[in-house]
Amino acid sequence: MSPREIDLHLPHVRIAAREWGDRDAEPVLALHGWLDNAASFDTLAPLLSDLHLVAVDLPGHGRSRHRPPGAIHHFIDWVPEVAATADALGWDGFSLLGHSMGAGICSLVPAVFPGRVRRVVLLEGAGPLAADAAKAPEQLISALGDETRAGGAGSRVFPDIESAVEARRRDTDLPEDAARRLVERGTEEVEDGVRFSFDPRLKTRSRLRFTENQVRAFLAAIDCPVLAVGATQGWPFPREIVEARLALIPTLERADVEGGHHVHLTHPERVAPPVTRFFSATRPG
Repeated sequence: MSPREIDLHLPHVRIAAREWGDRDAEPVLALHGWLDNAASFDTLAPLLSDLHLVAVDLPGHGRSRHRPPGAIHHFIDWVPEVAATADALGWDGFSLLGHSMGAGICSLVPAVFPGRVRRVVLLEGAGPLAADAAKAPEQLISALGDETRAGGAGSRVFPDIESAVEARRRDTDLPEDAARRLVERGTEEVEDGVRFSFDPRLKTRSRLRFTENQVRAFLAAIDCPVLAVGATQGWPFPREIVEARLALIPTLERADVEGGHHVHLTHPERVAPPVTRFFSATRPG
């Protein structure tokens, strides 16, 4: 299946997306990780042929517009944007598939829109990052400093796409072909070469983070089946926190697959079977 490029107009921003599958099939919204884009699902989506999968470039990522001047990327703002995206697609009920940061977003949405989300697949993630409430002043001070520096910062310019791919691979588990997919969608041509198209404000620290208890309250309020897929060589999330969080989800299935943090992109044939089984087993009727 070749993806189809679409544009979605939310009330405050235009976002780009790519879709696969029959539009009469099960609707699934796919959310990528931090500084990634919709190409994160390029290899997995064709293996989920029974689904109508729409992978978005979240605002400030890929080919989507940036938030307006003066705005920030607060994690909680992704939640109403998921619902607005579903509205723009004409979906009432829908399922979610999220990777890393996208999985963190997917962990919050069902509690806010109960009954609307049918199923959730969490790939290498279980809720957003949390912080001790006592560190809130320190967090805000650091974030405001980041925002001041980001205000005058431009994205680094690379002489060619190969140099950008090499930079993207640094400190990641991505092989060249996987990195190239993300880079080709996540860069733009400029006079002296290419630069990453993501909003520099995405690299600033959050002004305020959830506390761990707040994250757990969202997870405990999920009212639909959830599949959590972990990678054996994935991101080193604190295991005790992940286990405690997942234990709170009322209807949970788990699957572990061999691979790194981006296993859904690098080895989609390992991720597709448990995801396909999950959707088949939990489909109404």
